[in-house]
Amino acid sequence: MASREELEAQLIATRRRLEELTAEVARNEEKMRRTQRRELRLLQAESLDALIAELTDGLRVGYGVEYVSVVLCDPDHDIRHLLLANGTPAESFPHLRMVESMTGLAPQYIALRQPWLGAYKPCDHQLICPGAGDVRSIAMIPLTYRGALVGSINLCSVDALRFTRDHASDFLAHLGVIASFCVENAINRARLLRSGFTDVLTGWNNRRYLLVRLGEELARARRDGTNLVCLMLDIDHFKRVNDGWGHAAGDVVLQEIAQRVDAQVRASDVAARYGGEEFVVLLPNTGIESASLLAERIRKAVSATPVSLPGGEFITITASIGIAAVRPPRDATDLKTIGESLIARADVALYAAKSAGRNTVMVEAA
Repeated sequence: MASREELEAQLIATRRRLEELTAEVARNEEKMRRTQRRELRLLQAESLDALIAELTDGLRVGYGVEYVSVVLCDPDHDIRHLLLANGTPAESFPHLRMVESMTGLAPQYIALRQPWLGAYKPCDHQLICPGAGDVRSIAMIPLTYRGALVGSINLCSVDALRFTRDHASDFLAHLGVIASFCVENAINRARLLRSGFTDVLTGWNNRRYLLVRLGEELARARRDGTNLVCLMLDIDHFKRVNDGWGHAAGDVVLQEIAQRVDAQVRASDVAARYGGEEFVVLLPNTGIESASLLAERIRKAVSATPVSLPGGEFITITASIGIAAVRPPRDATDLKTIGESLIARADVALYAAKSAGRNTVMVEAA
């Protein structure tokens, strides 16, 4: 039978162990609350750019680490277009890395299905954590879409023992699930806001919207006995921009030219991106002479100042414009065909402007 002293020692040990377990439970509960607060901030992000800010700066502060980067695979530049259209280009987020492929960035990406914790090695991780500095450990949290790896959140610490393979990663895995959902949801919401009648890149109305409004404006012109003029604009040598500086530069040029044209048109005009590097402006109740003056102002505005490209270079852009007009008869019934003819004739005039040496305005032949 145990002595009184032994029983008291056992009781003290049991009490100490109970205190340790209670403290551990309290720590885990606090850790869970902090995790829930971080995840709630991600879920409450109201836009794609706000979410990226939370994923980078927000998690850096929340986890108390020195560096956080986010890698997103964007092979078609869809996410970059959404950010650019919102006025927050991907380049404005210094810790966001947009890539065309996940291949060759970090060896862990080959089989990253759960968080990977371990030593930070510049030879392995500098491509996904540019500018990380003197960090010594890293936690790579996978972002997935339909089971495929589409990116990662990378938490980096100067403490070599902050993220090791001995650490449990359950909370980080849950964060990855929540973050993946938030990224997908934010992208879809941004697409929805920009879809329908809006061109994602430029923020202009799209071709679908143009065709709807074309029918409405033709009906108005038929009723009022007025002209409807169509300007068709094409950026000269646009392919050279994409070939020489890349599609990101081409996107910047399209957005900048759209803004310059938009600054010249009237509130009553209907402007739309027709496709590629072509833009269309419908001018209700406008004569050919007035339309030609507006087209000249647009042409000059396009080339007035060089466009600043992402790499810091500048390029002067010019545009060619074709003009066609129609006054629908009061008894016209097939407005669809009339509209198609108007656009086709403006396109012919545009071709004539191109053939005349580009950077010019051409009215359809009488």
